[in-house]
Amino acid sequence: HIPVVVHEQNSVMGMANAYLAKRAQAVCLTYDHAAKALKDTSRVHLTGNPVRAQVFDATRASGRAYFDIPEDALMLLVTGGSLGARHLNSALVKLKDTLLGYDNLFIVHVTGPKELETVQTELALTDEEQKRWKLFGYTDHMGDAMAAADLIVSRAGATSLAEISARALPALLVPFPYATEDHQTMNAQACVQAGAAKMIADADVESEAFATTLCEMIESAELRQRMREAAGQMETMQAAERLADIVMNVAQG
Repeated sequence: HIPVVVHEQNSVMGMANAYLAKRAQAVCLTYDHAAKALKDTSRVHLTGNPVRAQVFDATRASGRAYFDIPEDALMLLVTGGSLGARHLNSALVKLKDTLLGYDNLFIVHVTGPKELETVQTELALTDEEQKRWKLFGYTDHMGDAMAAADLIVSRAGATSLAEISARALPALLVPFPYATEDHQTMNAQACVQAGAAKMIADADVESEAFATTLCEMIESAELRQRMREAAGQMETMQAAERLADIVMNVAQG
């Protein structure tokens, strides 16, 4: 007799959540596409995905101070998730001269712990270049990094996308191709359709299309502003409050 609330982070509902949803008093979704797994949608609520306080607490000023980024610079954040991404790192290495050719561009590049030495060797940054291209195997200051950034290249996991959306950060998404039921691609497509992101398949990340799209986002302040406004419409900042309200309503019967 304990009431159940299910929350699905991804755009494709997992088997466990789909099973539990049959007996749940409420089914909360980040993406409405996930409701396709349900026969009964009468108890479905679109809440979004709650974001940890660290992401909201960080400020542009604190982030720029932590990563030593000038206030008037353009900052690109690159992250392949906690484990990194070989294709993504290789694509950035190939674009070294192009990216450093933007005089005002600073890059914070989180390679993944196992990738750091390889990327360091392949980039072979001079001391002067290291002032603008900052490599990390891992950072526990992702909130600061996102607050400081003007655009991001990222995987499309549910938590990452929620944080990117909450910060209204223009994003170039490269979904992990081996995620269950390809849910990262579905997640990314929802952001693209909202106008908040662009997407390149992992298989194409070392292609001209990736380079062209990234350069367009770097060069166009107007494009980044449109993407920020679109991300703001997703209202991710209210997700935790919406979900908590539903939990409390269910608990109170």
